[in-house]
Amino acid sequence: MAPLSRGRELLESSVRYALAGAGMVTPQLLGRPTPCAGWDVVALLAHLSDSIAVLHEAIAGPGAGRLLPVAPGGDPVAQLRGRAVRLLSACAAADPAQRPVVLGGRELTASMVMAAGALEISVHGWDVAAACAGPPAPPVPAGLAVVLLTIAPLLVPPGTRPGLFAGPVQLSGPAAPSDHLVAFLGREPR
Repeated sequence: MAPLSRGRELLESSVRYALAGAGMVTPQLLGRPTPCAGWDVVALLAHLSDSIAVLHEAIAGPGAGRLLPVAPGGDPVAQLRGRAVRLLSACAAADPAQRPVVLGGRELTASMVMAAGALEISVHGWDVAAACAGPPAPPVPAGLAVVLLTIAPLLVPPGTRPGLFAGPVQLSGPAAPSDHLVAFLGREPR
């Protein structure tokens, strides 16, 4: 099965990984810097929650209702978990091959949107884990990282990085699939 047609499976795996990383967050770590320049853990959790809300709306359709913005001063991990549950419920109800989904002005299949969401959620899950656990961060599961590595160049082609991801980081020596994935997306894995 082609990687872009495995969107639901990839998204479920990426959400599990990201929530495991978010499970390391404590109130003392909320202000800690992350691999995303200029963002602390609380800002990154808010961004990840917002990304999940956009994915939910795209997959569930216009009648699903907008999710409210992240509440200031609330528990950002609880907010993330709640949104992740709603997203996965919407994915379970979606027919990935039937209804086209419009995201960023482009019409895609629901499975393609789920695969793109898996990439975003996995890398930011790694960012949260890296900020909380310190180097080295718990890796993106090898099977997930391998598949995301095959689709990442399709989803983040050259020339589309400004404002999205930093340029690829060159690795020296052998590296695990997780290291290759986060390096492709502009992170220093070690």
